[in-house]
Amino acid sequence: MAVEVVTKPHPGETRLEKESKYLTFALAHEEYGLEILKVREIIGYIDVTAVPQTPHYVKGVINLRGQVIPVIDLRSKFGMETTEVTDETCIIVVEIAQADRAFSTGIIVDCVQEVLDIAGQDIEEPPQFDASVDTSFILGMGKVGDAVKILLDIDKVLAGERLAPDDGLRLLASRDLATLGAMANAVRERLNGNRTYYVIN
Repeated sequence: MAVEVVTKPHPGETRLEKESKYLTFALAHEEYGLEILKVREIIGYIDVTAVPQTPHYVKGVINLRGQVIPVIDLRSKFGMETTEVTDETCIIVVEIAQADRAFSTGIIVDCVQEVLDIAGQDIEEPPQFDASVDTSFILGMGKVGDAVKILLDIDKVLAGERLAPDDGLRLLASRDLATLGAMANAVRERLNGNRTYYVIN
């Protein structure tokens, strides 16, 4: 049986508005991108302090120069099989907006690739399959040569619950990201040896 795939534009958002510089990274065999303006820092993988009673994709918190921030395993968030940490594993520290407030959150990725300037005409709308498949967290599909990068709306990726594969878990709602940071302030241990690759002041 054939499945019809249609595209549905994001309200009020044109291709030109999506034109931007994107930091690209890999998860398994897929390539993703997020707006560079959302990226605060990129560091090599460092030890993460676990926080009890959080969803499986929340690895815990790190102390980054005195700021304690939550860390999300993006593979787990997307329902992918987890993998061993390698020398290329990175934590991308992003700034997300929730309830008119900004929060820093780390996302674990397999490796960081490059920063690409993707023109509006090279960004297609995300495909819409049917009501059971949510693609609202995808800004668009960036065409780079013969490759396609999945461009993420990182605010929606980290705020939403739809990507979590296990409905039996208490999922991380928007307010939980804020309270997790407050809970983590009780963690006193500083983590040393972090490798910083990219910082935006």
